[in-house]
Amino acid sequence: MNIKRLIGGTLESNGYIIYQKQGGAAYIIDPGYSPEKFLKFLREEKLSLRGIILTHHHYDHTGGVVKLSAETDCPVYIHQRDADLYGEPAEFLQDGDTFDLDGEELQVIHTPGHTEGGICLVSKKSRVAFTGDTLFSNEVGRVDLQDGDLEKMRRSLNDIINRWDNDITVWPGHGKEAQMKRIRRENPEFLELIDR
Repeated sequence: MNIKRLIGGTLESNGYIIYQKQGGAAYIIDPGYSPEKFLKFLREEKLSLRGIILTHHHYDHTGGVVKLSAETDCPVYIHQRDADLYGEPAEFLQDGDTFDLDGEELQVIHTPGHTEGGICLVSKKSRVAFTGDTLFSNEVGRVDLQDGDLEKMRRSLNDIINRWDNDITVWPGHGKEAQMKRIRRENPEFLELIDR
């Protein structure tokens, strides 16, 4: 899998374009800002956009969606528990749903905590996880916002994320990517919330 990261806004939010090859299919994950940059890359690589996937409803991850969707006429996906707060037309995701990226499967994993409908997207083939604002390289997502919940975050980290293998690379909603091996060693907030 090829991963193109685009960073935008005062919060330096990560948006991603994922694809296998030039001229192939692509998905966008969390286009918070600068939709024209996403469109430019899609044109340059001659990619066919299959959909826009949102890890949660916050504006710094969704701000570019309306223009992108209008320009590309592609569907937008968000977990059903975040759909009302997102407030735009979208198709609902549930835990266990999958996306096909030219033969590679991406699985939707519901990880509430930062928001009620927060999700991660995981590819076992490429050993990658797109975690939105659930998990970063050096911290975990905030739980003090509108629909955040500390106990749900704790359960998501313990019951789901802490079971990922050390070689899974986390691509978060902000900041640099990191392997789970490093996160288990150096992320103080993750270590504080998991059962050891």
